[in-house]
Amino acid sequence: MIKFPFYNRTQFFGFSLLLSLVFSCTPQKTQTGLVGEKAMVVSAHPLASEVGKEILLQGGNAVDAAIAVHMALAVVYPQAGNLGGGGFMVIREKNGAVHSLDYREKAPLGASRDMYLDEEGNPQPEISQNGHLASGVPGSVDGMVKAHEKFGTLPWSKLINPAILLAEEGYKLTNVEANFLSETSIKLKKYSSIDPIHFTAKEFKKGDVLVQKELAQTLKLIRDNGREGFYSGEVADYLVAEMKRGGGLINHEDLENYESKWREPLTGNYKDYKVITMGPPSGGGIILLQMLGILENHSISKDKYSNYLHLKTEMERRIYADRAEYMADADFYPVPVEQLVADKYLKERFQNFNPEKATPSNEIKAGDIPLESEETTHFSIVDEEGNAVSSTTTLNGNMGSKVLVAGAGFILNNEMDDFSIKPGFPNMFGVLGGEANKVEPKKRMLSSMSPTILEKNGSLYMVVGTPGGSTIPTSVFQVIVNVIEFDMGMHQSVNEKRFHSQWKPDWISYEKGYSDKAILKELGAKGHELNERNAIGKVDAILKREDGTLEAGADSRGMDTAAGY
Repeated sequence: MIKFPFYNRTQFFGFSLLLSLVFSCTPQKTQTGLVGEKAMVVSAHPLASEVGKEILLQGGNAVDAAIAVHMALAVVYPQAGNLGGGGFMVIREKNGAVHSLDYREKAPLGASRDMYLDEEGNPQPEISQNGHLASGVPGSVDGMVKAHEKFGTLPWSKLINPAILLAEEGYKLTNVEANFLSETSIKLKKYSSIDPIHFTAKEFKKGDVLVQKELAQTLKLIRDNGREGFYSGEVADYLVAEMKRGGGLINHEDLENYESKWREPLTGNYKDYKVITMGPPSGGGIILLQMLGILENHSISKDKYSNYLHLKTEMERRIYADRAEYMADADFYPVPVEQLVADKYLKERFQNFNPEKATPSNEIKAGDIPLESEETTHFSIVDEEGNAVSSTTTLNGNMGSKVLVAGAGFILNNEMDDFSIKPGFPNMFGVLGGEANKVEPKKRMLSSMSPTILEKNGSLYMVVGTPGGSTIPTSVFQVIVNVIEFDMGMHQSVNEKRFHSQWKPDWISYEKGYSDKAILKELGAKGHELNERNAIGKVDAILKREDGTLEAGADSRGMDTAAGY
């Protein structure tokens, strides 16, 4: 059992928190996930899920719980949970109204198109992926403040206090967490301007308590001062000083001017289901709707699984070519969203599909339009009233830029690598980009994050999302198809082995442990190159079943955990 460090702090949590943690951490032994009659939280860490659940039990709504989970993940899941990153949130109110919040990072004012090229014009991915120049202006704190201003019901302080206690009193590390911190401490020491000794001074082992005093102080300033506790004053001074010592670009003006943005969600339909997802600067939602739009014109079945995987791969090759050409921050580039998801365009795009033969990627280009380590994290929440939140947040790579802000205790993102540092040059996830996604000051970099909510017959049906870099939309797609087309429950769907392709490189990736050699052989016979790889995504999802109960899908690829009641 994971021991909650503040189980005796009754001003925030009661005995139910400790007791429920025992059950929510119990491994699933069936194909059905944790089922709740009233509410559910699924996140990347059991402590964060329990924080969210307790907020719901105290009368908070799904957005209140989302804010508390986000802040808790910034403490207990440092590889992706964050204050120094950004993300997207999709919200569906109980009355069916939908909203999306863009709290994606922005390029600093001092950024320029060719900032990652050497004198000969060659890309320098090392500086776009690691160190101070790799960081965009963080959006997470501003995003959580804006979400609370619009939808919060509990006091802001009540949502931040659990994270403060986790940072101040510490939490016990599992063996996986201890190994991870020991491995990454070398990079944190290398790229941070001042050695973050609470991470680097020793080799961690299972049972060690990780205490983060500076991070606790930063969280207190955010609790007491809201947005200004991060973007001005002491914390901002620490961040700017870190940038100056390390040759980074973020300054006080960047921080003062940052604003997250409410945007219209991207919506579409698949058969009897309404799909509510994120639009630009995320390309993930567009990719998801394109894939579902093409699939609707084809018949698939589980007993002909290789045919489905072939079809899916051919879709991905064409759609990721579109991503490279047309997808970017719509505030800077006219992304042709409606045209890209239109049925007519998708049918034309797929005219040369051969059900028996793979199309080489060098024969595929973007369609003619008429005039994005994979360390992100996702959480899904449904409250008692039926409000739902799907939120994906990230530092981009594992531990982001590997820079910890001395004095403030949080890690900065390396999201600048999600721009096209040079057209045609792949980012850290192997995704190609073009002119549309070039570096520009104040611009948000293209993302693959795809927080998504589905309705069926006008009612809430599914809340889903995942980390995984360029594999995010294809993982979300597979989970949806597993449930709707292959009759799987939420837990089974999430934990099924996954496949991914993305135009270039020209192969199908499949997860280690996939055991059906006949399927792989059939794909090979169609001309596909196959490459085995480690886990694809870590999906956290919730399905509203026919009896009205909520089934959780917590991905066994990580420590992902459901907490519900």
